[in-house]
Amino acid sequence: MEYTALIEQGKNGWYVSQCAQIPAAISQGRTVGEAEENLKDAILLLLECEQEETMKAFKGRDFIRKSIAVI
Repeated sequence: MEYTALIEQGKNGWYVSQCAQIPAAISQGRTVGEAEENLKDAILLLLECEQEETMKAFKGRDFIRKSIAVI
């Protein structure tokens, strides 16, 4: 899946990045590339935490687990 990174240079010279689809994913870096890489890490961490919370909600329930592709 692709996400849109919104990157701007802050007053302190660092670049601040945020994901348009996941507003809670925010990061920064000394360069645009570093801000982008750090944002990727933030997105992955948030998705991992969301998955863990979802699995906790299904704990003890009888469900089918299946991988699907989203285009």
